[in-house]
Amino acid sequence: MNDEHTGAVQQVIQYMKEHLDEPMTTQQLADLAGYSSFHFSRVFKRVTGISVRQYLSALRVESGKTELLKRPSLLVKIGMTIGLSSPGTFNTRFKQFVGHSPKRFRSTSGSLHQYVNQYENKPLSWAEEELNDLPRIHCQIVAPENFRGMIYVGLFPRPVPDQKPISGTAVNLRNRSCILTRIPAGTYYVLAAGIPWSLNPRDYYLLNNSLRGKLDNPVHIDETTDLSVKITLREPLPYDPPIVVNLPLLLFEKDRGNSAK
Repeated sequence: MNDEHTGAVQQVIQYMKEHLDEPMTTQQLADLAGYSSFHFSRVFKRVTGISVRQYLSALRVESGKTELLKRPSLLVKIGMTIGLSSPGTFNTRFKQFVGHSPKRFRSTSGSLHQYVNQYENKPLSWAEEELNDLPRIHCQIVAPENFRGMIYVGLFPRPVPDQKPISGTAVNLRNRSCILTRIPAGTYYVLAAGIPWSLNPRDYYLLNNSLRGKLDNPVHIDETTDLSVKITLREPLPYDPPIVVNLPLLLFEKDRGNSAK
């Protein structure tokens, strides 16, 4: 990856973070980088995996999560703080990215944190009958030896976790392998995130410091697919998009779904 391009994108991302309450256009950001709008858009997507507008939306939703966890602010006030003055726009984008409404996110953050922490010392138990279904992807996760926490793995339409995955699971304790099943035909990206155990709920929702990993190339799924892949978790990079999807909620929904079978 071109170092000059990476540096320009990082500079623009920092500007975006510092001016979320202001309107921003792609042309304005391209001018800041010293590129034409067309060239900047291509460079930005090559570095981050998503478009400028998608990245800006993710930053604003992530900032909204931060505000919701910080204090019981009015949603209108939070929306204005992050550049979304319409409460309806904030609610719609938040639910699209995170998985449920801002109010629900705020009210359930504590209970979901406690729910996840119950698995610090006991194994996750998923339905064994799923493991024989096709299509499927066997995932081997490589994590640092000293990592202790939950590892989430999912299939996403884009190379960033900015919505509920098409298929997802999690592993804990010393387990470093999993299987993704019930996958509709299509092309997807295999992404993973490692989140250390914590007594602070914020650490499960604001994931700028969490480990990340992805398969370099997308996977193409049909009804006969049976793949084995390896993903190495790494430290986050300055230009990584925010992980805005609510991972504890996804874990709870998967666990509840398996228990009901």
